[in-house]
Amino acid sequence: MRHKALAAAAAALLMIGLGSAPASAVTDGVPDGDGHPNVGLMVAQTENGDPLWRCSGTLISPTVYLTAGHCTYGAEHVELWFQSDLEPNPQALGYPRDGQVSGTPYTHPQYDDNAFYLYDLGVVVLDEPVFLDEYGELPTLNQLDVYAKSAKKDAWFTAVGYGLQKSFPDAAAWKDQAYKTRMVSTPKLNQINTGFTTDASLLLSNNAHTGGTCSGDSGGPNFIGDSNVIAGVTSFGLNSACAGTGGVYRVDRADDLEWLYAEFGDLL
Repeated sequence: MRHKALAAAAAALLMIGLGSAPASAVTDGVPDGDGHPNVGLMVAQTENGDPLWRCSGTLISPTVYLTAGHCTYGAEHVELWFQSDLEPNPQALGYPRDGQVSGTPYTHPQYDDNAFYLYDLGVVVLDEPVFLDEYGELPTLNQLDVYAKSAKKDAWFTAVGYGLQKSFPDAAAWKDQAYKTRMVSTPKLNQINTGFTTDASLLLSNNAHTGGTCSGDSGGPNFIGDSNVIAGVTSFGLNSACAGTGGVYRVDRADDLEWLYAEFGDLL
């Protein structure tokens, strides 16, 4: 069972990828190019095809795309792009209405939008397969607990997403950099299995040295080191400038893995 200690910090959490603010990518990172072709950009839509918000995510099989629960919750339809760079004219590639492929969203059955950080996991099942040489891999049960011990100081992750490259306070939001480009950074582990993160999340660095995540990166993968194993999906931030630390929802817990394999196992 998840602990509830995170509830006390709920007021400080800023959902990455939702809301009416400019949805922009990985901060202080570099263009990913062909590094992670299994990471794609998604736009959640209404039943009538009206765009709602954008997020990132990872193909873990030809038809299963892993993302955050707050990215799928409330959506009826999803359009996805896997180009590494939709610039300089995203509209020419169909953005935000007509992607390379479409899909149906699903949200963790225990997800609560008022406490999104507890079960912040979603899936999009694609209408047509996307065939790649390599897909993201799910972690094993409780795989990340090793970092709560001596391995913590050496732990680093590869964050990938299509979110804001730079974010500024509302008064200077016009300076935000929101290119629809897949970016990559290598944040370090700050907290795991603490009173704040509980067993549900990780806190990773968000700074100029390591890079981090920002609006639009929600649902994107945080791979363990340089592997293709997904430690968790980008979930929340602790300030509007996307600095300090970023929150990652862990995917190595029993309720997550049981849901994924029970509901989508025949597609994995």
